[in-house]
Amino acid sequence: MAKQAPEGLITALDIGSSKVSALIAQKGDGGELVVLGTGQRESKGVKRGYVSDMAATEAAVREAVEQAERIAGLNIEDVWVAFSAGGLVSDNVRLEVDLGGHRVEQGDIDELLKAARGALDPGGRMVLHAHPTRYTLDGLAGVKQPLGLHADRLGVEVHVVATEGSPVRNLDLTVRSAHLDVKSIVAAPVATGLAVLTDEERELGVALVEVGAGVTNVSVFEGGVLKGLSSIAMGAADITDDIASAFGTSRGQAERMKCFHGSANMSPRDNHDMIDVAPIATDEDAEGTRITKAQLIATIRLRLDRLMQEVQRELNKLNFADPVGRQIVLTGGGAELKGIADYAQQALGRTVRLGRPRGLTALPEAHSGPAFATLAGLARFAAADPVDLRALDTTHQLVIKPNAGAMFRRLMAAFRSNY
Repeated sequence: MAKQAPEGLITALDIGSSKVSALIAQKGDGGELVVLGTGQRESKGVKRGYVSDMAATEAAVREAVEQAERIAGLNIEDVWVAFSAGGLVSDNVRLEVDLGGHRVEQGDIDELLKAARGALDPGGRMVLHAHPTRYTLDGLAGVKQPLGLHADRLGVEVHVVATEGSPVRNLDLTVRSAHLDVKSIVAAPVATGLAVLTDEERELGVALVEVGAGVTNVSVFEGGVLKGLSSIAMGAADITDDIASAFGTSRGQAERMKCFHGSANMSPRDNHDMIDVAPIATDEDAEGTRITKAQLIATIRLRLDRLMQEVQRELNKLNFADPVGRQIVLTGGGAELKGIADYAQQALGRTVRLGRPRGLTALPEAHSGPAFATLAGLARFAAADPVDLRALDTTHQLVIKPNAGAMFRRLMAAFRSNY
């Protein structure tokens, strides 16, 4: 019989276009995260990351969480949820105040953060994150803890992620309908970066490409923080649909063909290997066909060519143009396609590696691939529980001052260039 949740328990919930997955982890005394249970169900009510059928999504959430609870032997009440749909806009806002040369006290930091909160203006969009990342002392950047130091000017850099409010509210309502409290809704690229990128990679500069079922998120990290992100309404499910359409079979059969026989690279032998294709019709007279493996791979590569062109375009918009020393990390369910890292490396002209979740103890083998990077990163984000400027207010959504226009102009400029 399940027991009540102990202290330090974290439940992560990733609601994607192809699957809903849950993870229950226990935070140890040393800060380590030990996985106690996981659950997964097919997602039938989500399209391109947006909830399109609340009842179907709610049922999948219930089943995935219940499976994780049975394995962990615990009842959970609240979850951290990932938001992976398009429309996310990221910016880093800087604010500075005069101190007059005295020692930095906690009150100075608190007043600076309150001023930074009031200076944000995302133009009617909902703020998902408003995290102070680094401080500056007299223009010196990269100060993590200014308390106790002397300075004439104290500044802060705040990382802000905003999006349209309605999709977030739909996601929140769906999870609460499953009788779960929502601790926080986290932008998927923020969580995924914690799971698959090292601190040094984030500091030196790296691009993260998450190939989901319905959406591909492209984000750029530099100086230890997320500098920008954009979304492409294309993913691994589009490859499946292309296979089903090209060879006249069902989506289920097309997905199996992609997983068992598919690849991003072709070899001479692929012209000789044959694959049986089941017909989409179910009547007895319907006959299947046979295709070569080369035909299957050619269909896959056509979609990948289009996707990589879009990825390259978004990287250029995010000022990730210089290929010297700038690595790309590929993750998400689409990154589990055989040979995709080598293919992406040739298509994008820079070093590409696969990103697998790290930093969790006892993570099951079935959940240790790129498809579960967001889920693992969400647990790590929850464990870190970073300071959010929204916590300085009593309302759930950040209160915005209407006349602080700098943030608005930057956010809208980024939105127009990406969307």
